[in-house]
Amino acid sequence: MKDVTGTVEEQLPSALYRVRLDEGPMVTAHIADRTDRNFVRVLVGDRVRLALSPVDLRRGRIVEKL
Repeated sequence: MKDVTGTVEEQLPSALYRVRLDEGPMVTAHIADRTDRNFVRVLVGDRVRLALSPVDLRRGRIVEKL
């Protein structure tokens, strides 16, 4: 898994988020279980750290709110 940072651009249905990476491209991400269990709210405009999927680089998991 590759860790990158980005900004949440849009909140989608089914607890998905569209995140613009610092490098430029857009990815679709969901919240990691550990973050979700601790009731961390992710809103549009928040800076987040993502773990990108090694299989599909357009999908990721939000692991931390910065």
